[in-house]
Amino acid sequence: MVEIAVEVNGRAETAEVDGRMLLSDFLRGVLGLTGTHVGCEHGYCGSCTVLVDGASARSCLMLAAQANGSSVRTVEGLADGEELSSIQQAFKDCHGLQCGFCTPGLLMTVTEIAAEVASTPSRHQIREQLAGNLCRCTGYHQIVDAVEQALDQAAGGGR
Repeated sequence: MVEIAVEVNGRAETAEVDGRMLLSDFLRGVLGLTGTHVGCEHGYCGSCTVLVDGASARSCLMLAAQANGSSVRTVEGLADGEELSSIQQAFKDCHGLQCGFCTPGLLMTVTEIAAEVASTPSRHQIREQLAGNLCRCTGYHQIVDAVEQALDQAAGGGR
């Protein structure tokens, strides 16, 4: 067993976990944050994406103990109470989801992208940036529309 101390969505959390426990299992099973979805368990679908110290990470490939001392942000940390974040609102406005299974990972990926870009990338560049997040329900058109809207707003509405 390993003692860990992690900040999750701005809240300090400490726990004793099995050294082999995955971060996704810690978030879902120990903390009850079930918005982080586990799809492939191999890291290629992107559904389990969270931000660890501001960088996207596949929580199904990371041990909870590796997050010790880090700040983790999950999809539950995006909204402010009942008020959606601008990225969540863009996905809602543009119908950028269907079943919603991949949506948390996409939202976290876009959150990282929004923090890094100064202007809205081209649609082709957005598709490249989302290549690590698989969606089986959509053709990605509305997802790209939502990302465009969110990034445009994050960059100051330059489009």
